[in-house]
Amino acid sequence: VPVPRTEPFRVEPLYNRPDLVSDEDLATVLWRIQPRFDRRQMKPNHVEHALRTWSVRAKFQNPNAISGQEMAKFLTDTASFTDSWGIEVEPLLQDTGNGVSIRYGTAQGASVHHDHWLACLTEAGANIDTPVFTPGRRNWTLRDVLQQSLRDFRLDERETEWTAMAFGLWIAPTREWTGAAGRKYSFDLLVDRLIRGQKELGVCVGTHRVYSLMLLVRLDDEFDILSDAGRGRAWAYLEDVRDLITVAQFPDGHWPANWPDGTAAVESPREDDFYKLVIATGHHIEWLSIAPPELHPPEEQIQLAMQWLVKTTSEQTKADILQRYTFFSHVGAALANWRQEHPADFWRRWEAEHPFDAEAEATFDATGATSESTAAEAAAH
Repeated sequence: VPVPRTEPFRVEPLYNRPDLVSDEDLATVLWRIQPRFDRRQMKPNHVEHALRTWSVRAKFQNPNAISGQEMAKFLTDTASFTDSWGIEVEPLLQDTGNGVSIRYGTAQGASVHHDHWLACLTEAGANIDTPVFTPGRRNWTLRDVLQQSLRDFRLDERETEWTAMAFGLWIAPTREWTGAAGRKYSFDLLVDRLIRGQKELGVCVGTHRVYSLMLLVRLDDEFDILSDAGRGRAWAYLEDVRDLITVAQFPDGHWPANWPDGTAAVESPREDDFYKLVIATGHHIEWLSIAPPELHPPEEQIQLAMQWLVKTTSEQTKADILQRYTFFSHVGAALANWRQEHPADFWRRWEAEHPFDAEAEATFDATGATSESTAAEAAAH
C-alpha cells in the first residue's frame, strides 16, 4: 500500500484553554507521569503509552526518566529489549519472512494490544524509515511493520482501535486497500467495525473506539477518506456518545466505566474499580480535545472533569502512577491537548524555568508518596 509521507500525519487539537488547564495544572500532571521506569523488564505497554504521550523527541532533566529516543530504541531494537528482559523471554519483534510482526497479548514482555506498538510509535512521531532490528535481520524499518499490518489485517480482529489510527495517520488519502488473499478493505469498513457492539465492552471501557472514530472523522476533513454514508455513521455514533456523557457525569466531575448507561449510571451507581474512572474520564477528555464544539457536552462539564483529573493525578504516589501508568498517561496527553501543547515541548520550556528538583524527586522515589502540595511545589520549582 502506498505511504505518501515519511512523517506521520498529526491530527491537531482544536483548543487552547488556559482557563480550563493552567500551566501549573499541566506541569503538576506531567511531573508525575514522567517515564520513571526501571530499565529491568520494562513493560512494552507502559513504554508505548509513555512514548505516544511524550514523543520520540522527549528529553528530561530527571535522570530517572527515560528519553523518547531510549523508549523508541527499546521498542524497535531487539538488543535493547533483550538488555531489559534477558534471553529467556521471547523477543517482542518477530521476523515473518517478508516483514515484521509484533508479539502481543498477555505473555511476559509482550505488547498487550494488537497494533498498539504501531499506533504509539506513529503518534510519537517516528519516521517511516525508523530502523527496526529483529532477532534475525537489521535492515527492516517501520515501513515494513506497517506493510505487514496492512497485509495481516482482518475485520474480525478483537481490537481495531489502534489499527484504524495507525493506518489513517500513514496511508491517507488512500480510501481502500487490498490485504492478504486479495481481501478488500476501506476506512468505511473500519468505521463499521468500530461502532459494532455494546459501547462499554470496547477497549478502555469503550472510550478508545470513540477517539479512533473522531480521529477518522478529522482525517476525513483533510483527506476525504470516508464516504458520506460512512462519515454519517461515525458522526451519529459520536453524537450518541456526547448525549450519553452529558447525563452520565458524576457531580465531582468523573465519568464512570458504565457511561454508556447514561442517566442510569448516575441514578443507580455501581462500584467500579478506581482505575476505570481514570480511564473513562481521561479518555473522554482526550477525544473531546480533537472534537468540534458541536460534539461536546456543556463546557462546565468539561471543566469539572479536568479539575477531577488534575486533583486525582496529584494525589497519586509513585507506586500508584507506576501501577496505573497507562491510564494516567492519557490524562497528561489529554490536558496538554487542551493547551494545544505537546508534552515534550511544554516540559522543555517548563524545565528551563523550573529546573529539576533532586530533593523532591528523592522524596518521591524513597517514600513512594508525596502530598498533593509537595507535588504541586515540585512541579512549580
